[in-house]
Amino acid sequence: MKDLVRMRTSLKEEIERILNEQIKMEAHSSAIYLSMAAWCDRNGFDFSAGYFYKQSNEERNHMLKLFNYVSDMGGHAISPEVTNVPQEFDGFRDVFELALQQEIAVSNSINRIVGQARQFNDFATDQFMQWFVKEQIEEEYVARRAVELFDVIGEEGVGRYMIDKAIPKITYGDVEAQ
Repeated sequence: MKDLVRMRTSLKEEIERILNEQIKMEAHSSAIYLSMAAWCDRNGFDFSAGYFYKQSNEERNHMLKLFNYVSDMGGHAISPEVTNVPQEFDGFRDVFELALQQEIAVSNSINRIVGQARQFNDFATDQFMQWFVKEQIEEEYVARRAVELFDVIGEEGVGRYMIDKAIPKITYGDVEAQ
């Protein structure tokens, strides 16, 4: 009877595999953001450190959301091993440029999952992933605006301090209202 309860339903092996890859990507993002927070703390960028601690927690929550979905669908969710997390960065701007690159990579991965779900007629996964599609609109917007602050404000004089203070105030607003 136990095998019958855990029998797979609509979650195809390929979908399970790419969802587990996304789980790993979200865990890696969480670890990188945590590393960025620590770097900002060490270098006196307190507001940015707080922003990256928050981002780290959000990425972990994204990982858990995916992990629970795979399990709920009768799949085998894999707890990821996280390696190759940089601990040092070349500069303040470089941290934010890496964050933007990371968010773009996550968006591309999410889009790939949605495309695969549609190819396999996996409407449940497609619908589930729409939350992530909307979330990435916000994540990319905020990351892009953060990088733009370096050009708008500049890093000279009190520029870095002003950028640091402005980072946590960047918001996208209600995605639905846009």
